[in-house]
Amino acid sequence: MTYVDFISKLHKKTHRNYIERVVSDSKADCAVVAKQFGKDYWDGDRKYGYGGYAYDGRWRVVAEEMAEYYKLKPGQKVLDVGCGKGFLLYELTQVVPGLIVEGIDISQYAIDNSKEEVRQYLRYGLAQDLLYEDKSFDLVYSIGALHNLYIFDLKRAVEHIQRVSKGNSYIMVESYRNEQEKANLLYWQLTCESFFSTEEWQWLYKEWGYTGDYSYIFFE
Repeated sequence: MTYVDFISKLHKKTHRNYIERVVSDSKADCAVVAKQFGKDYWDGDRKYGYGGYAYDGRWRVVAEEMAEYYKLKPGQKVLDVGCGKGFLLYELTQVVPGLIVEGIDISQYAIDNSKEEVRQYLRYGLAQDLLYEDKSFDLVYSIGALHNLYIFDLKRAVEHIQRVSKGNSYIMVESYRNEQEKANLLYWQLTCESFFSTEEWQWLYKEWGYTGDYSYIFFE
């Protein structure tokens, strides 16, 4: 396994008031709404999730770095597990014209409101039940999704990603390195079910036979 950070530069641009998140509204009630992964989560009030998730081009730099790192070429196949509105998949098709992309997500709302250019390649699906043949994709990645699974489904998802990849895979999840980041994660998150330190994530990956790349985002 190799630690590769494509994402933190985007994550750190967002200012967060962790304490207000907990005390201003019923966080438990907000989490119930967020876990429906519907309009409120993506495009509703900030207390339920993104507070509006519209295309703004920010994923282009990530697509460029991933395409270079994995040496993606026209005709190769890429799968996004937890694709959301498909913004990164769209950018990959622009960076590597001729790339074949697919995405799955548990949010039908996100798929219905995805980037129009890639919408036909997205479908409803579960990370823990990837309906693809072994070694179907040149790259399989999951960004900011797998920590939303309970550990029994998380194990299956990681094993499926390993199985359907020809060798290149990348997983990014939320994690923490110290007690402050742990508290901030607990304050801020709405949908996370797997709360693990970086050492625990690495141990789990090895236990489950994952050999791909990985990284984290932290709530500093």
